[in-house]
Amino acid sequence: MDYQKIMKIARGEIKAELVLKNANIINVYSGDIETGDIAIENGTIVGIGSYHGKIEHDINHKYVAPGFIDGHVHIESSMLTPPGFSKIVVPKGTTTVIADPHEIANVCGSKGIEFMLSSSDNIPLNVYMMIPSCVPATKDENNGLTITVNDIQSFMNHPRVIGLGEVMDYPSVIYGEEDIHKKIELMKERKIDGHAPDIMGNDLNAYIAAGVQTDHECSMVESMIARIKRGMYVHLREGSQTRNTNALLKGLNKDNINRVLFCTDDKHPFDIKEEGHINFNVNLAIKSGISAIDAIKMATLNAANCYGLSHLGGIAPNKQADLIVFSDLSQIEPETVYYKGNIVAENGKPLFEASANIPKSVTNTVHLEDDLSFDLYLNSPKVRVIGLIHNNITTHELIREVKVENKKFVYDKDKDILKLAVIERHHHTKNIGIGLVEGFGLKNGALAMTIAHDSHNLIIVGSSDYDMKIAAKKIQEIQGGIVLVQNGVVSEYLELEVGGIMTTHSELIVEETLLKMKTKIQRMGLNPDVDDPFISLAFLALPVIPKLKLTDRGLFDVDLFKIVPIEVNKKVKN
Repeated sequence: MDYQKIMKIARGEIKAELVLKNANIINVYSGDIETGDIAIENGTIVGIGSYHGKIEHDINHKYVAPGFIDGHVHIESSMLTPPGFSKIVVPKGTTTVIADPHEIANVCGSKGIEFMLSSSDNIPLNVYMMIPSCVPATKDENNGLTITVNDIQSFMNHPRVIGLGEVMDYPSVIYGEEDIHKKIELMKERKIDGHAPDIMGNDLNAYIAAGVQTDHECSMVESMIARIKRGMYVHLREGSQTRNTNALLKGLNKDNINRVLFCTDDKHPFDIKEEGHINFNVNLAIKSGISAIDAIKMATLNAANCYGLSHLGGIAPNKQADLIVFSDLSQIEPETVYYKGNIVAENGKPLFEASANIPKSVTNTVHLEDDLSFDLYLNSPKVRVIGLIHNNITTHELIREVKVENKKFVYDKDKDILKLAVIERHHHTKNIGIGLVEGFGLKNGALAMTIAHDSHNLIIVGSSDYDMKIAAKKIQEIQGGIVLVQNGVVSEYLELEVGGIMTTHSELIVEETLLKMKTKIQRMGLNPDVDDPFISLAFLALPVIPKLKLTDRGLFDVDLFKIVPIEVNKKVKN
């Protein structure tokens, strides 16, 4: 680097490569708005004030803010590879993400993480990785491959690996189990992300004492405040299904707002297109009464501080020139997005092309048996049923009486109780977990997906075994994806050939297919309270989010943290 040249540019003695003229600059350090020029050299800001450049862009007194940071996201949940993902979030003003690739890791292990790292090189989006800590999420399910302490260690020298991914197995943490503590100890000098819904008091103390530093699972103000008081950072999450931002904004004040940042966690392409990405969280905060500058600070400086990204998060000398330009401070819609000083998006459209090379190690991952049976045998009609909760991925435990004939569950069209199946699809174990779910509302068909957090087995909800079998057969044929069956016929499907959870198809094809499928599902009786049927279904298999979930080994009670029988009067096995 020519340091003398950089200093001359900063002093205003020679022209910078690029100068943004006449900008209203959002200063997240002082909390005010400056009017001036931004001088940029080699993708880095070198000065704020009065400058001239070899190239000058007149901002014409529009607002300029730092690029937004998503503090916790699973790129795989967009169903797009990192290049495809960048094309939908960068135009929304997101220039940095903290990604946890535990979805692909559950399917393909270390090879999946390697793919996410390699495919996120050379795209106009800063992609930092948190190496997954809990793959699988629990011992009561079968996933593709396991991530061990040695696997984590193998990634530590990668320049974009900055910490340990969400520590979901919180019971193992707070009871001192050796394996998870070895992983935390290995990463103790870096950021350790948490995932601990509802734990409070001394259990929370124990969790933090282990080294966990963040949590994105708060849904109540009391939980958020408790974590902030114990030194944690808290993410305000706004995904496709789990929407906690508005509820938690009520607990913010001038003393605790610096400990809060934004994330999406899991958000589908059409929601990003219609609502926005992190700018949507920012706009929710502004509408709730948070000042625009504070809301922007939560999406920029707070996130950068949390993850130790000192070159990001603000507009100041020696900061990377990731910037967004917009006109309205009350409703932020990025008009121009700069990445390292280059314009990469305008008026909601990406100005770049990006694609991924797909190795064989992350394809052909669906292995099902031909003779699948979805029979649910019952000795008693009194059963445990998974109850959906509006706008959340937590569930209720419901006790219901169902129709039983010849000791088998029979679908009753007058009751909104559907059969749910989770089928192991990685190792030919023939495991099938069968349960029941209330609140989905599907009629005359089945919905099947190889997106089933976090082990990503095949999950199917349906009103008939016949339709569920047809859906499973199509999933096998396309080697992973989403399949909708209506009255015995495949009505719509989306191929997800990368690990059964992502595709190289364009974001437009994914958006259009999912929208068509969602419309058809709504016509099939989808409960209006289910905003996103795909995410609602996917999280019914995640046994670390209360209360009842289903794995390939059976019905799982998260509070008890063990498999429980579906029949209420049947004794629980230890």
